Amino acid sequence: MNFDVVDMQIIRALQVDGTLSQNALAERVGASPASCWRRVKALEDAGALRQTVRLADPQLLGLPLNVFCHIRLKNHLPQTTEDLEAMVSLHPEIVECYAMSGDWDYLLRIVCSDVAAYENFLRKKILTASSVANASSAFALSQRKYTTALPI
Repeated sequence: MNFDVVDMQIIRALQVDGTLSQNALAERVGASPASCWRRVKALEDAGALRQTVRLADPQLLGLPLNVFCHIRLKNHLPQTTEDLEAMVSLHPEIVECYAMSGDWDYLLRIVCSDVAAYENFLRKKILTASSVANASSAFALSQRKYTTALPI
């Protein structure tokens, strides 16, 4: 899909505030509400705009600990990767999962209430998974930047 200037303005605006009304969005990007609505629908249909969500505050919800866990698989057979990815999908504590190049096969971002909760999760869920050979964890000391907005 070819994105024009107005499409990009719509995407930028909605990345910052997904609750904008069609009228407010249209005013912000200099388009009519009907034209803006059609463009938003076209962007959604093309997959450029995905679901609308509200971001929850992990600190206020008792999940202040961010852990980055590298995973090395026992082997690289298709069933092994399928098993790991199935395990990941079962646990809401794992909020991000990336297949990686380099020494580690996967990188997980896990949120927990504290170190003890993470240790329990690591020992009982991750290290007992049939696909996992070993894991290495790094704890975020603080968050200096976080955004869901893409740099467009």
